[in-house]
Amino acid sequence: MSDQVTRTKPKPVEVSAAAILGLALPALGVLAATPLYLLLDTAVVGRLGTVALAALGAGTTLYSMVTTQLTFLSYGTTARASRKFGAGDTSGAIAEGVQATWLALIVGSVLTCIMFLGAPSFTLWLAHDPDVAATATTWLRVTAFGIPLLLMVMAGNGWLRGIQNTRLPLIFTLAGIVPGAVLVPLLVHHFGVVGSAWANLIGTTITASCFLGCLFRRHEGNIRPQPTVMVRQLVLGRDLILRSLSFQVAFLSAASVAARFGPDSLAAHQVLLQLWNFLALVLDSLAIAAQALTGAALGAGSVALARATGQKLLAYSTGFAAALALVFAIGHSWIPTLFTQADAVLSTIAGPWWQLILLILLGGVVFALDGVLLGASDAAFLRTASIASVVFGFLPGVWLSLAFGGGLVGVWWGIVAFISIRLVAGVWRFYSMRWAKIDTSET
Repeated sequence: MSDQVTRTKPKPVEVSAAAILGLALPALGVLAATPLYLLLDTAVVGRLGTVALAALGAGTTLYSMVTTQLTFLSYGTTARASRKFGAGDTSGAIAEGVQATWLALIVGSVLTCIMFLGAPSFTLWLAHDPDVAATATTWLRVTAFGIPLLLMVMAGNGWLRGIQNTRLPLIFTLAGIVPGAVLVPLLVHHFGVVGSAWANLIGTTITASCFLGCLFRRHEGNIRPQPTVMVRQLVLGRDLILRSLSFQVAFLSAASVAARFGPDSLAAHQVLLQLWNFLALVLDSLAIAAQALTGAALGAGSVALARATGQKLLAYSTGFAAALALVFAIGHSWIPTLFTQADAVLSTIAGPWWQLILLILLGGVVFALDGVLLGASDAAFLRTASIASVVFGFLPGVWLSLAFGGGLVGVWWGIVAFISIRLVAGVWRFYSMRWAKIDTSET
């Protein structure tokens, strides 16, 4: 994990537990920090009552829609930067981060305007309750100013992971998360739900500033925006954009259907979804290592090393997922009480809890394979598989639940179908070895 600029093509690094954990453990800190913060945020706001918790659920769903939609700024940048790093062009890998950051600023500013102006309509459509929508609108209008900042953080994570430095992203993330976590209970106590939004914005501003400072320090060339490069990044990221869009359509549908079963259902869905997001990102830490190591191995010309990386990461991720599933099975009666004391909400959570545990087990395989395929720039396949899983698994399950009164349990069976189809597709693709291509147009 050298920080030195070099143009000498390195030999492929042997895949060892130390190499994997050296990347995965700091990445775990980065990936776990934000959902842990959101879980704290959910627990604090949950003390204000069901309407406040439902409003936070509606606001965070919409905020997530416009931020995670652009995951190519992180994962796409890592894939491009890791190829260049593996080929010995560290300065070129960092230059990818410069243009990704400009792209994040431009796109994020447009999204801020859209969300600020459209917040009342968006929240009412999602929540189907004027009181919940009004509170969610106030939260969303403050948080919207953090969208370009968060996208720049995603770009920063992307290029630093690409040069196999996951330590600095952890430091930068904690620099923003810790003050935000301290501020959440204070600001929520004094200002209500909107205090959560201000704490979020302050923390994101600190983290984005750290990433920008590091980028300016490390980059040696021109920092001006280069439209041709940014267009190329958008073209290469189109498959990841479509993939993320399919996710957002699905999860928006899930939240909307959950809301139609009442505020208790939406509040329970918020708790379950934040737990799932946290667990998914924890499992994704090993996928980050898989992505960086796979991209570097292919950039250095070693298909065998790329395959070995995938096999080892798959084994580690599956074992890790089994351990997490066991913890949540044991804690089924008390973990939900950390986020709400409302009996009706707790009763609703109990139904889909065992589906959440099943998702953890399936996710251990799915996310590890996603990491390998992302590192290999196999975004077109991931796009197709994800859209198919949404169309044939997620959406039918969610809307059938609404049609037949399946409640929140029915909604979460749709999520299980979504992950199951991705698992089958990912296993087939990995063992076909069609993803392992040395020559790539990205470099």
